[in-house]
Amino acid sequence: MSATTLTIRDETMAGKITGELTLEFLTETITVRELIRSRVYQEVKDFNTKQLEHFNGLVRPTDTEETLNGFKQKTRREIDWNQQYEKVIEAFERNQVLILVNERQAESLDEEITITPQSEVTFLKLTLLVGG
Repeated sequence: MSATTLTIRDETMAGKITGELTLEFLTETITVRELIRSRVYQEVKDFNTKQLEHFNGLVRPTDTEETLNGFKQKTRREIDWNQQYEKVIEAFERNQVLILVNERQAESLDEEITITPQSEVTFLKLTLLVGG
C-alpha cells in the first residue's frame, strides 16, 4: 500500500499564503486530530534536525520571541513536539486555529477527512486584535 500525500497551507485571514507543508499518511481517511499531530510532528522534526534559526510552526513555542521570520529561541534547544501538539489542540478547541478542508471548516477533532489528489487543507491562525 502506498502513502497518500496531502499538501497543507497556512493562510492569513486576508488570504495570503504564509507557508506550505506536504505530509504523507498511510490511509486515505484521517481525523482532524491525526492531521494536526502529523503536521506538528513534521514541522518540529524539520526545525530540530535542520537546526533552523526560526521556527515557523502553527503556535509559539515556550521561551521564544516573535520575529518577522517566525519564532526565535532565546537559547538554542530542541522543541518538544508533544508540547506544541497540545498547544495546537487547545488553540483549535478555542477557535484560535481554524482548519478548512476543501473550503469547509472542520468542526471537531474526531471529524474524518478523506484525502484525494484534489484535497485542499488550509490552516488559518486567528490573531486577537489589540484592545478589541
